[in-house]
Amino acid sequence: MLAIVLVRDGAYYLDAFLEYYRAMGISHFAFIDNGSQDATLDRLKTEPGVVVDQACLPLPQYEDLLRSHPAQTYGRNRWCLYVDMDEQFDFEGRKAHGVRALVHYLEKRGDTGMLAQMVEMFPDVPLRETRDLTFEEALARFRFYDVRSIESLPYHSDTIEFSALLRDNHAPTAAVFKFGGVRKRVFNEDCCLTKHPLIFNGPSVTPAPHPHLSSGVRVSDVQGVIRHYKFAGNTAARDGASAGSGALAHGEDRARLAVMNAQPDVSLFSDGAQLWSGIGPLYAAGFLQVSDAYRADLEEPRG
Repeated sequence: MLAIVLVRDGAYYLDAFLEYYRAMGISHFAFIDNGSQDATLDRLKTEPGVVVDQACLPLPQYEDLLRSHPAQTYGRNRWCLYVDMDEQFDFEGRKAHGVRALVHYLEKRGDTGMLAQMVEMFPDVPLRETRDLTFEEALARFRFYDVRSIESLPYHSDTIEFSALLRDNHAPTAAVFKFGGVRKRVFNEDCCLTKHPLIFNGPSVTPAPHPHLSSGVRVSDVQGVIRHYKFAGNTAARDGASAGSGALAHGEDRARLAVMNAQPDVSLFSDGAQLWSGIGPLYAAGFLQVSDAYRADLEEPRG
């Protein structure tokens, strides 16, 4: 399996990122660097199992091309996991079996894609109080999430802005795309929370024509979660830098920066926040779906 990572100034996350995904069973990484000015490139050069391509093309115009290039260059006819540096992809059975058991199940069914829903992780204090934490420290402090204020749309709803890219995908009837969440409540960001992080890049698949999805995939009946640590570290400084450079197309960095400047003590925590205790409560709440067939597969003896 190949992990594909679009990165710019990712040294802050790198140690914890590689440790997490290597522990999951991933040993090959393709990074495409979009103009890092920190120690990212020097660090990656010393890491085993890593290939780095550099492309300083403007992200708003070329993000889809940058994300698809590693899959087409290094990931043809193999499983590819799309993740960002501030994301931890998780699924039932990860700790006990790693990613191999998940892929075994997908291949047995003939699936070529997996859907995951994103939860934003945050601390129980104002964000300014955690801006000097290392990423490892932030992972320990950002223990809360909030799955309220979320809109769910059928997978093939015509009202989804990028619905044309989903047209050739086969998905379970109950699959949905989710939007909103805690960033909608605090920063008025209409975030898409749904991704296809895991795909098999076979002949019929178009990898990453959009940052959140691939086309031509058969989506499995088991879903994962992506724990997102967008607000780890000095978020205001990062948003200020990206807003000034025009590195992001959607302008959400400017919206967040405006709120943080107007409200220095802004916090994502509220009475509705939940303490992370594993993936199980997300199934119980209906936020994620998992099939009995997958759970039964996990119980089968493995050689």
